[in-house]
Amino acid sequence: MDKVILITGSSSGIGKETVKLFQTKNWKVAATMRTPEKAEDLQKIVDVECVRLDVTDVGSIKSAIQETLEKFGRIDAIVNNAGYGLVGAFEGATQEQIEKQFQTNVFGLMNVCREILPYFREQKRGTIVNVASMGGRITFPLYSLYHGTKWAVEGFSESLQYELRQFNIKVKIIEPGPIKTDFYDRSLDLTTKEGLHAYDHYIDKVMPNMQKAGENAPNGRLVAEVIYNAVTDGSWKMRYTANSRMILTLRKLLPDALFFWVVRQATKG
Repeated sequence: MDKVILITGSSSGIGKETVKLFQTKNWKVAATMRTPEKAEDLQKIVDVECVRLDVTDVGSIKSAIQETLEKFGRIDAIVNNAGYGLVGAFEGATQEQIEKQFQTNVFGLMNVCREILPYFREQKRGTIVNVASMGGRITFPLYSLYHGTKWAVEGFSESLQYELRQFNIKVKIIEPGPIKTDFYDRSLDLTTKEGLHAYDHYIDKVMPNMQKAGENAPNGRLVAEVIYNAVTDGSWKMRYTANSRMILTLRKLLPDALFFWVVRQATKG
């Protein structure tokens, strides 16, 4: 019987690569995004249905799940991939930027989980894949709000897996390191506050070094392969790394002071 997966944030990057990979593995795919009419390339792929879903709009989540069930008859897994990156000095962030960061990366992810759970409980199985980040276990300068959301996703997912195991529902966390996607341009927002210049010198030093990580990184296909493994390996394993194992291991082994020094040296901060 055909398997079906619903993926959020499918218009580009990791989400788009995940759509294409699962389709080649004979899965039916609901590729969800805020403006599906723009995904002309995905619309041409057999067994891929482009569906409107805005994670900050609960009504659109309900509609996307229903549309997927009507089209494919079932849902076996979902991937919470939609995300937004806010970078810069925390003091320079507006209230609107802070709220958008958490509405998308945390509350949006929770919205999708909450709406799919009744269906997964009823069918007594399902897999929830939450794309977090190595930034949910470690931190770098100028990413305080982004890190706040990814640490929240880690804690939420880890606790959730306890209560869902009784229903044969698996929770998986993906922890990518630097990946060459539009996170570093189209999906990135910068904090700016008129008249605030105290951080300018620090930002000018650190940001170019942070950006280099994305320029030299592997593309989203690597993460897509990790997501596919997480969905299909049949295990209760929860955390999966992607281009992040070495630095996460260092974080475990090094004391805080030494690890912070390493980060400062790497970022010139």
